[in-house]
Amino acid sequence: MTRYAAVVAGGRSTRFGDRDKAVADLAGTPMIRRVADRLADATDRLVVNCRADQRAAIEEAMVGYPNPVRYAEDPDPDEGPMAGIRTALRGVERWAGDGDGDGDAAGADAAAFVVACDMPFVDPALVGALFDRLEEGYDAAVPRVDGEWFQTTHAAYRAGPMADACDAALARGDRKIIAPLFDLEYAVLDDDALADLGVDDRSFENLNTREEFEAAAETFASR
Repeated sequence: MTRYAAVVAGGRSTRFGDRDKAVADLAGTPMIRRVADRLADATDRLVVNCRADQRAAIEEAMVGYPNPVRYAEDPDPDEGPMAGIRTALRGVERWAGDGDGDGDAAGADAAAFVVACDMPFVDPALVGALFDRLEEGYDAAVPRVDGEWFQTTHAAYRAGPMADACDAALARGDRKIIAPLFDLEYAVLDDDALADLGVDDRSFENLNTREEFEAAAETFASR
């Protein structure tokens, strides 16, 4: 099974200031590249969702990446993270269907780990475990932290079913990021499963503000 990574980077980063945090320098490396580098050994191909005005800077950040990379630009920017997930997974579908005898069916069944561009501590062990759950026949595999929080921007999906569920949620006006999950057959990695993998809360850390970014930069600089 080809394992895709899908990084969602199209948000406006309003709490971060006037810079695009996706390519902000995080201890010498653009943040999106730090995320992608964490996924390089756990995945085979990378799709980046972004706005058209971001693409050149992100492409520069990805120069020399060891896995093949494609881009899925938002057709209508600023529709929120669910739309970004949908667009990224449609990009996965197209790529998986290219040159494959099964065509669209193969693309729809493609497996992708979706992560936000501001989660540079993503744990590769978690990525592998989520893909393993998809291979058991699920449409989605998602961590659930503290018995409550579904980490839907840190989860693995079959591209077609999740993209369709996002489209359906957007069409009915339901923009809650959790909404598409409940239209799928999904598996949960709970706190016990995460502990067994050695995954801690840092994997799910978002860098939304300059203060959070600077604290993370100190962590990377000290390694």
